[in-house]
Amino acid sequence: MSGLKGLLDLSGRVALVTGGSRGLGLQMAEALGEFGAAVVLTARKQDELDVAVAHLTKLGVKASAIAVDLGKPEAPAPVIDAILAQHGRLDILVNNAGTSWGSPAEDHPREAWDKVVAINLTAPFLLAQAAAKKAMIPAGRGRIVNIASIEGFKGHPPRMPGTIAYNTTKGGVINMTRALAAEWGGYGITVNAIAPGYFPSKMTKNVLGTFEQDLIARTPRGQLGGDEDLKGAMLLFASDASAHVTGQILIVDGGASVI
Repeated sequence: MSGLKGLLDLSGRVALVTGGSRGLGLQMAEALGEFGAAVVLTARKQDELDVAVAHLTKLGVKASAIAVDLGKPEAPAPVIDAILAQHGRLDILVNNAGTSWGSPAEDHPREAWDKVVAINLTAPFLLAQAAAKKAMIPAGRGRIVNIASIEGFKGHPPRMPGTIAYNTTKGGVINMTRALAAEWGGYGITVNAIAPGYFPSKMTKNVLGTFEQDLIARTPRGQLGGDEDLKGAMLLFASDASAHVTGQILIVDGGASVI
């Protein structure tokens, strides 16, 4: 396949999407699968993964799943090993799994801080490290897409519950993206990040329940993120269309961050 369609084509490639059983992760997995990638999902709950794999299979996507708790430091590397054992390659890593904790900074529990850091920052690094060392560097190419957040650029508005650990880790993801891009560009690996604004999800349910209309009013497009709004950004960063783009963070927030 030639031309732009060829640059976007993912046929024959294998993608890992963490936190892929629902929400934004599943949305991005749909995009990767639609353009030909075999998709491996991870999440903690096998029953939710089974539903997601069935959904993708119905769409014609080659999909499988690995149930794993990425908050455990020993968990990431075996996930990469399992994918290589099954598929023989890993071309695309989407670090999407994440968690948050709402609490005033002065009262934020230490154990909650450690949990958020482990899932949002440590696990993405360990997965990227294992994917690069075991699959992408030997292959001479790879695409890593980290899912950051607009919260990584700023703090919460004063009336909203504080999420200091989430904001801190997403800021870390942003600069980890740049640092890995700088180190691994010579291996043919690009590392980019998508920073979503507010999308309806399990994680944002409590905030949106109280502040949805306020957030919409402060968004130039006048709406929250939808079911299709991350797909184009994901396809760009996962494909050869972005071969000369690395270390970049693409904000997908309907313009909220510009005002």
